[in-house]
Amino acid sequence: MSTGPGADSAPAPNTPDDDTRTTALTKSLTKSLPTSKGGTFSSLRIRNYRLFATGQVVSNTGTWMQRIAQDWLVLGLTGSSAAVGITTALQFLPLLLLGLYGGVIADRYPKRLLLLVTQVAMGFTGLALAVLTLSGHVEVWHVYVTALVLGLVTVVDNPARQAFVVEMVGPDDLRNAVSLNSANFQSARLVGPAVAGVLITAVGSGWAFLLNGLSFVAPVVSLLLMRASELHKVDRAPRGKGQLREGLRYVAGRPDLFWPVVLVGFIGTFGFNFPIWLTAYVNDVFHAGAGTYGLLNTLMAAGSLVGALLAARRGNSRLRLLVGAAVLFGVLEITAALAPSFWVFALLLAPIGMCGLTINVTANSSLQMATDPAMRGRVMSLFTMVFMGGTPIGAPLVGYVTDAYGARVGFLAGGVVSLLAAAGVGMALARVGGLRLKIDLRRGHTHVAFVPRQEVREPVTAVTSAA
Repeated sequence: MSTGPGADSAPAPNTPDDDTRTTALTKSLTKSLPTSKGGTFSSLRIRNYRLFATGQVVSNTGTWMQRIAQDWLVLGLTGSSAAVGITTALQFLPLLLLGLYGGVIADRYPKRLLLLVTQVAMGFTGLALAVLTLSGHVEVWHVYVTALVLGLVTVVDNPARQAFVVEMVGPDDLRNAVSLNSANFQSARLVGPAVAGVLITAVGSGWAFLLNGLSFVAPVVSLLLMRASELHKVDRAPRGKGQLREGLRYVAGRPDLFWPVVLVGFIGTFGFNFPIWLTAYVNDVFHAGAGTYGLLNTLMAAGSLVGALLAARRGNSRLRLLVGAAVLFGVLEITAALAPSFWVFALLLAPIGMCGLTINVTANSSLQMATDPAMRGRVMSLFTMVFMGGTPIGAPLVGYVTDAYGARVGFLAGGVVSLLAAAGVGMALARVGGLRLKIDLRRGHTHVAFVPRQEVREPVTAVTSAA
């Protein structure tokens, strides 16, 4: 990720020295960091964030409605699942190819203004599809174009929206706000598809597109009503050459940023291919229909929602929590792949969703808290790029394994990759932080913990794990 010497770039922002970084990394792996005590919904006491959250819950519901209606429309126009896959790829490819440039833009310009532009643009994509569909002139290439445009807009929208959170709530409430954003999204995930299903059955996909386009009025109004004087001031990066390379060097030189990004990249690329696995399980393992597929997605969404609310209540960001959640995520996927019955498999999806959400929230808030404000947009664009942009790479590979060897092997492979990535990153972080894994089986003691190397004095009960 680093570039060669002599690259043309603006001066790097002030960063802590190696000893300071190591100390911070050690603390994040061994103990809780100071956090806000305001409770699960503490961020909502802040007017600007309250407006933002209200607008987002409306637009997120519309977005989920459009996702379902869009896939159903493409399937109806072509009769091809591959065409649905092409639509998804067009929506995610811009993140993979251009995601880092979106971070540069987010660092350079006012994020509130950027969000106003992106929300209006997203609303127009929904309205354009609504007009084409309701008029009876829609063709599949129209859907491809709007999916691509939506992906291009997301390149800027994602890093700007994520980095804007700290400007609304400040560092003390950042993790709580990130968790509530995830809860907001997962709540919409429970409601949006159900509403879309009713609309598609009753009046057709076009009305779902129309409501999605109109739903973006809510976030636009919420952004306009915010009080600029109550936003936390963040220095913006000046225009200059080499800012993209500067962002990559910044992350590569910070183990507390680099290794979480690596972990999220592996899990996002290989461990989050649930549409592939769940459809394969429903069709090939359980021989069920669309209702069962909806039930499985609902169980996972419910687990994700609970995970988001627990993260908001917990209110702290620790790298050991990130690694632990990733390990458990991999173990649960492996267990689900080997589940002997439908209900065992189905019930395991809720904790899988909970762990997946915990990984997302913990990585997001940890990266934001550890990043220099002038670099936050670029760091968060890299986070989004590896987490979501890896889908066009991982999905075909996972799909091939699933088609060739069956749903159980495909799901098992995703769990194994996630578990190995978590173990490897955990050992890398421990080594950088001067830590060892201590296992103590005595009653009343913490059984498994990362501790500074000098604290491991009992060779019988302390075991250093290998990478």
